[in-house]
Amino acid sequence: MARIPTTELRKYLLTGQLTRRGCLHLRSSTLAPPILPLRTLSTTPTTPSDQQPQIIPLRKQLKDQAKAAKLSGSPKKKLKKSDNQTVPGWDLTVGIEIHAQLNTPSKLFSPASTPSSSSDDAAHHHHPNTHVAPFDLAIPGSQPSFQPTALIPAIRAALALNCHIEFISRFDRKHYFHWDQPSGYQITQYYHPFARSGSVTLYPRDGIAAEDGEQVTVGIKQVQMEQDTAKTLAQPNSTHYLDFNRVGVPLVEIITEPCIHRPATAAAFVRKVQMLLKSVDACISGLEQGGLRADVNVSVKRTGEEELGTRTEIKNLSSFKAVEDAIIAERDRQIRVLEEGGRIEGETRGWSLGSMETRRLRGKEGEVDYRYMPDPDLGPVVIGRDLVERLGETMGMLPDEEVGVLMGRFGLSERDAMALMLMEGRLEYFYGVLEELERMLGVEAVEGGEQRHTMLAANWCLHELGKLAEAEEVGEAAAKEVTSQVPEQDLAAILFYLHQKKVTAKVAKDLLWDVFRGTIATGGVTEQIDSQDLWYEEINEADYAAIADEVIEGQEKVLQDFLKFKQGKSKAYPQGKLGFLVGKMMRAGPEQGKGMDPASAERVMRLRIEQVYIPRLEEAQ
Repeated sequence: MARIPTTELRKYLLTGQLTRRGCLHLRSSTLAPPILPLRTLSTTPTTPSDQQPQIIPLRKQLKDQAKAAKLSGSPKKKLKKSDNQTVPGWDLTVGIEIHAQLNTPSKLFSPASTPSSSSDDAAHHHHPNTHVAPFDLAIPGSQPSFQPTALIPAIRAALALNCHIEFISRFDRKHYFHWDQPSGYQITQYYHPFARSGSVTLYPRDGIAAEDGEQVTVGIKQVQMEQDTAKTLAQPNSTHYLDFNRVGVPLVEIITEPCIHRPATAAAFVRKVQMLLKSVDACISGLEQGGLRADVNVSVKRTGEEELGTRTEIKNLSSFKAVEDAIIAERDRQIRVLEEGGRIEGETRGWSLGSMETRRLRGKEGEVDYRYMPDPDLGPVVIGRDLVERLGETMGMLPDEEVGVLMGRFGLSERDAMALMLMEGRLEYFYGVLEELERMLGVEAVEGGEQRHTMLAANWCLHELGKLAEAEEVGEAAAKEVTSQVPEQDLAAILFYLHQKKVTAKVAKDLLWDVFRGTIATGGVTEQIDSQDLWYEEINEADYAAIADEVIEGQEKVLQDFLKFKQGKSKAYPQGKLGFLVGKMMRAGPEQGKGMDPASAERVMRLRIEQVYIPRLEEAQ
């Protein structure tokens, strides 16, 4: 048989076209449906266009499913997650497999660029099958060529997970047949991975379950390099489109030991791994952006039994909430089956947003089913000791150390420090704003030093920018790029004037909105304040005291509450009464010219009460 040219095979694989050459009879000009930019797989005949069923939005589908589940009496989640971490009489065991896309310019075994790294990504992001090479499509005669650029982020990821690097590793073929794998096998490192024996320590601030105490150490069995599969896009009428851009994209698979026993701790582990990979620039994006996927293996056994129960695997969980919810649902399902006298089948299950139960996908494959074999086209990967040492020396701060710096040097709360670490690009943005603000103030944050400006910067980077992203009139795309629409130097300028009490908090927030909308040009904050006469000048201490004395006059009954607190007759400080007096102060302040700061007004009012008016009441008694 004559060899078919590569160009003809490519046309057949990508567009379904067949050549006319050699055909005995043709009834039409083509044997294939109209040319599409995607390869089409259809499992049922296509109905005429005028009989196409109506496409139901996902949100309506979820609502209908919830209503149907309610009517059928399906089990409901009645407990809060904090109360749903354990089931009396049963032990849960969870193992996790995390697939993270490496930050590389090319695929693992071909020179084709990865979609996320292409220089023309903005133009080709929505164009399928534009980042492929012959090997990615399993064109006969094509062979894999390992791209060494994948080693750097892979080793950095393994070091961040405290793994031991194997200086010699090998690739295996994992055989299975599915439309998203053109070659019929996946190249991985199941038997000879490049990293083993790691660990990740989790703390309460990471979100572990209260039952796990002060810390949990999760063992990492191995970390291996492997190639990704094609992306399947579901269409109406049981039709699926295939995008081969993702085939061959380099991944690391992180496999844990079966040592997690709480759903919340499992979700915390996935979140911590994402933070670690991002901190060493090994992964392109996070779980909810598609750069990281998690599979969980769940089994239950009765308390006191030694042998672990039969495990089931839940595939492709795409959010931290989904990880926790899916484990809870599968744990409860297995317990229910066992209590009814049933038997747990080893199988692969799925989880959908809004579901109350996992669903069966297929039987669980084992090592024999995958028919692992060494890849004969790839030699061993040899990693130099000097490379590992160099990457270890240049790792920088890992998340736990960085959180300590944010709390110690910058005075942030544990909650704010963790929020900065978790939000995409927000920590780097905070550092940039803080550097510019400190340059303008002529100060530098030090351990135990002045931290008011650092906490001001963190508050605005987290909460005020967050309000911009949550505003209804802001589009989804603008919300994701909020930091790019507010230059660091402009936010620093706003915070500088707010810190120096040159503008009020309300004016500062209005300026932030103007910068975000683009009505203030980059670097034009000061000019805007000048042109709109937005400067603020605060009254002096003596004026504050005079207004406080004016307000307190005739408020003897209110002052009695402060006296009772000092004498121990009242347990709670009368903060509400203090707020009442401060409110009167703000209303009694000057209407034009200079202004008043609520914090300063409260401070002066408290001092006047404690140092002047309470002693007078005590003398009168």
